[in-house]
Amino acid sequence: MTNRTITRVLARRVWDSRGRPTVEAEVHLSSGVTGRAIAPAGASRGTREAIDLRDGGSRFGGMDVMRAVAGVNGAINARLIGLDAGDQAAVDAALVALDGTSNKATLGGNATVAVSLACLHAAAQGPVWQHVAQLYGATPTLPLPEIQIFGGGAHAGRRVDIQDFMVMVPGAGTMAEVFEVTAGIYVAAGSILAEKGLLRGVADEGGWWPEFTSNEEALDFLIRAIERAGEVPGDRVVISLDVAASEFGHGGQYRLALDDRTMDSAGMAERLGQWLDRYPIASIEDPLAEDDLPGLAAFTREYGDRVQIIGDDALVTNAALVRQAAAAGACNAMLLKVNQIGTVTEAVAAWRAAANAGWPSVVSARSGETEDTSIVDLCVGLGAGQLKVGSFARSERMAKWNACIRVEDTNPDLRFVGGEPLAKTWWGRKARD
Repeated sequence: MTNRTITRVLARRVWDSRGRPTVEAEVHLSSGVTGRAIAPAGASRGTREAIDLRDGGSRFGGMDVMRAVAGVNGAINARLIGLDAGDQAAVDAALVALDGTSNKATLGGNATVAVSLACLHAAAQGPVWQHVAQLYGATPTLPLPEIQIFGGGAHAGRRVDIQDFMVMVPGAGTMAEVFEVTAGIYVAAGSILAEKGLLRGVADEGGWWPEFTSNEEALDFLIRAIERAGEVPGDRVVISLDVAASEFGHGGQYRLALDDRTMDSAGMAERLGQWLDRYPIASIEDPLAEDDLPGLAAFTREYGDRVQIIGDDALVTNAALVRQAAAAGACNAMLLKVNQIGTVTEAVAAWRAAANAGWPSVVSARSGETEDTSIVDLCVGLGAGQLKVGSFARSERMAKWNACIRVEDTNPDLRFVGGEPLAKTWWGRKARD
């Protein structure tokens, strides 16, 4: 037995940012150290991502997680006792084998991801991000944040079709500067909406919940907010979109309800291309649906030399799907959500597959979040370069941004990547010129 030998694994039901049950896991070691982590949950989900095991029935709308909790306290605890928590790959392999399905349907991805992340925390003998860097031979860096200003899609009652209207500050010199600029834009956006009587509240991820009459109007108001904050759109501040097209597109047909417009794959790509021409958009996520790989490939061929095209629903942090998309020429960047695949080891495999394809990765939170900051440790430790946790409001979001501030403040030699992930976009060429 070593001082990192697992002596107990346990779970409890806690609550996420939507007031829904989720799983918190603890991994106890022979040294007396305990690692703890909480599973997030998504509202907009790819069909091939790991299953959240829910109880069903009428209690909490069927969303209770006591079956997943029981699985941790029973089968998972029995299987992991005696393993070395420092061998993350062995722990995660045991979880995968114990589950026995391709999508964690037996134990639940919410159970496995909480245990996997808790193991990562337990094994770290210092900052968790440093442990991640050492474990995977990575060079840690401070990432470029991607921060929601307006929420839409499944995160805001589908009042706006597009899911996330975000800003990035690739022209900043530090993360602290990013947050200063973003705070000004966020406040300005809320003020403008209130003045115009268009503010309904706050969406799931902390962004403003607007009452727009078209998707394009959201982009116009975002430009106004950037300008009111004293910035020049396209200078050090750019726009990023999460279209989440799988939410309104199926079988090559896309329905923008707010615009009262139905289009085929080519028409949807053309519509997005018009926005790319009109607005300083440097990054776009899921421009077409997960079942439209040819459309994603066509969009990447047309626009991939000027904008970052992030795959989420089509890739679900799955290394095999990343390789498949890269071979098809679909997307040029990957969203990494560790709960989509269910374990840290599998998420890192997807990150490596993306890197091998020459793609940057964006480590991301989910719409149902908690105070857990594990994704900051993963992003910094892997040197992934980009981080997306929602907006600049609500404590489950700010816990992550504040964790970044602490890392930057206490590690002055740690490099902030700034606009490097966008080097191949129009913004990167503009910055070099």
